Amino acid sequence: MTTTHSHAVGANGPQWFVEGNCRLRDFADLVTQETRIEDYAYADAVEQNVLIYGKRLHSYLDTPEERTDVQAELIRALSTGPGIVVFKGAFDPAVIDRATEAFDRIIAEQKASGAAAGDHFAKPGANDRVWGALDKLAIRDPEVFAGYYSNDILALISEAWLGPNYQVTSQVNVVNPGGAAQTAHRDYHLGFMSAARAARYPAHIHVLSPALTLQGAVAHCDMPVESGPTLYLPHSHKYDAGYLAFHRPEFTRYFEENYVQLPLAKGDAAFFNPALFHGAGHNKSADVRRMANLLQVSSAFGRAMESVDRAAMSGALYPTLRQLKARGAGERFLRNVIASSAEGYGFPTNLDRDQPVGGIAPESQAELIWRSLAEDASEETVARELEAARRRRLTDGQ
Repeated sequence: MTTTHSHAVGANGPQWFVEGNCRLRDFADLVTQETRIEDYAYADAVEQNVLIYGKRLHSYLDTPEERTDVQAELIRALSTGPGIVVFKGAFDPAVIDRATEAFDRIIAEQKASGAAAGDHFAKPGANDRVWGALDKLAIRDPEVFAGYYSNDILALISEAWLGPNYQVTSQVNVVNPGGAAQTAHRDYHLGFMSAARAARYPAHIHVLSPALTLQGAVAHCDMPVESGPTLYLPHSHKYDAGYLAFHRPEFTRYFEENYVQLPLAKGDAAFFNPALFHGAGHNKSADVRRMANLLQVSSAFGRAMESVDRAAMSGALYPTLRQLKARGAGERFLRNVIASSAEGYGFPTNLDRDQPVGGIAPESQAELIWRSLAEDASEETVARELEAARRRRLTDGQ
């Protein structure tokens, strides 16, 4: 089975990827590709196979034609290129400092309240996290928010990768001295699933998924290598079966032996294809409290046409499903009804209340209903659990 290049997916390629067919040799062939500066007219340098853009880039953004040319290059960089770009001095350090002060206040309040912040790919408690940092900053300090998110580099690359009407979310991550590295992983969507669950999605969805999201990280302090800035493996996003492969120990070992790690200065920003193998580094410094604002920018198209009250549907259907199960209805029959009615995805949610501690994603509504059927839970219990799940997803302002 071919599991390397996206052109293999289709009529003549695999329709599903199989974890056991992931071959490290194919992966290594991809990630040993060279990023050539002569292929990228607007880049200032290539460092450790990563494209570096500096202040010179801003002189090419004044006209729509030039801006489109720059965006075309960024699209190539994130798709057929190394999959990662770094913008030096993307954010004004003074703007960064004001946002850092606001985030520090939020973190202090969380600690004072006794709230714990889990992490998807690191041990709970290793980091300080601010989930839902986007709306928290906007509500608490609109002026700081406006200064921060007026940033044109963020708009430039978000529009390049996702088109207009993109949706920004933000999570602040602070890795304190001694904080251990994350395991190598890919990101949202399929990266937040187990290998078994991701394997249920057809191959073309694995190829499509990275086009729905852009990942970014803004440095809120100087990040020397010893402080553990993010580890990356350029060109690893090109391995189509990578959402299964990153779970395998031989791929993890290869990552740990071959990753690159770039120091960042306050205000630098890295953006990368979510299929790129990466992970936060080990903070070996004695005194650097490494803060980054992790930006996840999503396509405007990631939603259905109609608004549907799936909690009400699930509550209304549960008694019938319970009766049908008691009368001998099979698993496939029941799961098909649940799939057509309940919310099958654990996101979006309020990660302050629905934290990924002990797992990568929270329980979905569909999983709740299926678990309730398996346990023969009462209708009253299911109604309470559906309401509790609904409330966990709400932001503090709702």
